[in-house]
This record gives sequence, C-alpha cells and structure tokens, in this order.
Amino acid sequence: MRKDQSRALRGRDIVCFSHDWTGDPLSKTHLMRVLSRENRILWVNALPNRMPTAASKDISRIAKKLRSFAEPVREAEPNIFVLNPLVIPAYGSEAIVALNRKLLIRQIRRAMRRLGFENVVNMVFNPAAGLVAGHLGESELIYYCVDEYTAFTGVAAGLKEIEEDLFRRADVVVVSAEKLLESKREFNANTHLIRHGTDWQHFRKAVDGGLEMPADIADLPRPIIGFHGLIADWVDLDLVKKIAEHFSTGSVVLVGKTTIEAEQKAKELAAVPNVHFLGRKPYGDLPKYCAAFDVAINPFVINELTLAANPLKVREYLAAGLPVVSTDIPEVRVLADVLIGADDENIIARIEEALANPKPRAAVSDAIRHESWEAKVDELRAILEERKG
Repeated sequence: MRKDQSRALRGRDIVCFSHDWTGDPLSKTHLMRVLSRENRILWVNALPNRMPTAASKDISRIAKKLRSFAEPVREAEPNIFVLNPLVIPAYGSEAIVALNRKLLIRQIRRAMRRLGFENVVNMVFNPAAGLVAGHLGESELIYYCVDEYTAFTGVAAGLKEIEEDLFRRADVVVVSAEKLLESKREFNANTHLIRHGTDWQHFRKAVDGGLEMPADIADLPRPIIGFHGLIADWVDLDLVKKIAEHFSTGSVVLVGKTTIEAEQKAKELAAVPNVHFLGRKPYGDLPKYCAAFDVAINPFVINELTLAANPLKVREYLAAGLPVVSTDIPEVRVLADVLIGADDENIIARIEEALANPKPRAAVSDAIRHESWEAKVDELRAILEERKG
C-alpha cells in the first residue's frame, strides 16, 4: 500500500498531550495541524514537567493556568479542540500521583464525552501524560518523544519513572533523534525514528522576496548574525558573546522568549553593544527576520539534553535559504547545508566562511523542501500500517 493511501490516522478521534496551544508552534503543532485535516484532535494543554519556582514568571504562569481552567473546551482551529487541565505540579509521592491521575481522567473523559469522541488514539508528546495513558479507554497509545525530558533543568521528581512506564506501555514509540532511538529501544522494541519536518512554504517566503523589513532590525549594522527560538539554558550565551565581540562592527540578533534559567546570562549578554534581544515575535513574522539575517546560528551547549535534540530552527533556517552554522549536535550532522564547528574558535571561523561564500538561497531552500510535515505524517502512518500487518 502506498503511503498516501494509508488508512492509519484517518477519520479518527485523537487526544494529544503537548505544550500550551498558544505557545510557539513546535513539531507537535505542525503534526497535529496536518492530522486535523482528516481527524478530530483534543489538544490537552501542558502538564508540568518541572517544579515551579518562586520566580515571577512561574507565579504568573500558575495564575494563568488557574484562570484558564475555568474556560470551556474551545475549537482553536478547524477540528482542533483545546482543553486547559488542572493538575498539581508534582509527581514525587504516590498520593499526589493518584490525585493527579484522578483529576486528569475526570477532566479529559468529560471533554471526550462532550465532543463525542470514540475509538480514540492517544498521542502523547508530554511524558507527564503517562499518568493517564491507558486510562482513557483509548484503542491505541503512541508516545512521540522529541527530547530527553529528564535532562531538563528543574525536572519534577518522579517524572523519570512515569516516562519509563509510558515507554513500556505504548503500542508505538516515535523519537526524533538517533540518540533517542538508541536509548529508548531498551524500553520498547517498537520504537521508530522520524526526524523533524519543516513548514517549508512558510519559511520559503524569506527567499521569494516581497517581505517588509521589520523596523527593529532594518537599520542594524551588517553582517546580521541571527537566531530565533527559545533562549534557554541549553543556548550557549557565552559563545554568542564571543561571536558578538569578534563581529563587533556587525550585529547579533536574538529573536525569542528568554526562560527563567537563562535570564541572568541574557542580562549580561545584553550589555554587549552589538547584541540585540528582540523578544518573542509572532510565528507569521519569522520569515521577515530570516530574510534580514546574513547567517543563522544554532549555538547549543553540548550536554545530555542537546545531544538528543533535533533543533527545529535549523530546518527552518534552511527553508528560509540561510547559511547556517551550528555547534556539533548529532542531528545537525545529517543536514548537508549546515556548517558545524568543533569549538568556539571554529564556530567563528565557520561564520566567516558562511559570510564569505554563501550558497544561493533558493538552492539551500529547495534542498530541504521534501522534509515537509506532510511527509512526516506519512512516515508515521506507514509505521502504524506495518504494525497492523
């Protein structure tokens, strides 16, 4: 059977546990948008993976979660219905786990009844949803693991055990990186690798022209060395500082939200005159910023978390036709048009190389065109069809 004729994940009701729908579009968002063309989706907003702190951002987030709990399930996009669950942000004791499980099952089953969901596929992107996986009357359980979640800073106690149980009980496990495939197959033999796709048509706008230059970048000295994405503690801001100091007559631009863990280093970096933190921008505006960049960077630190990461931004940069320079992340090595640096000095040399000898942007973009999210959904359907025999 050809992939595009696959019956898997067509005409189904899917419960999806992921990040907050209003957050930046991630791999989960793109996959669900493709699947929503032929299925109904109950998108369950984020369950906490880490313990909250006393920081103002965490307090604000908790308050927002409590307010949103009172909101009814809403149809955010055609066939995508969003539920805001109430859960205690802790998993360290059996009593709290049991209470969370009871709360979540009640909320999700109520939403499923209201929507008339039947023969449900449970597609989990958030390991904390292992609390209720298998307790919702679902006919299939898929764990789509895109990160080494237990390597995140401040991870909640007990999450490791919940995730390992989820791996074992899933009918199918999908991972987004080779390193995850190697480590997760020990829990479930039915584990498969599907690397990330890209929203190619969206980022291709940066190549095709006609985009208005954003005002906050239009007058910056060149070259513009750009980054977009979450500015977290896995982003090597010390390296970014060295880049800025080396290219002191140019500009380093960072587009994205800064996490609590990265705030202090971000403040120090912001003191460098040619570094510009522009904050989070709407997804629809990202091609405009990419079009203004002369080179894009993926300056990840090298640790347990990033060695298993598949940075979506790199494929987005490529779809926008940009020269790309990255630290040595395994999943970036498979992308032909990315220059990889072994250390800080080598990264800077690679940026110099990218600026001096850029490939035609249309050619760089064309080379990633086949890595669409539709193609990734086809890969998933093929895996499910093969399992059914």
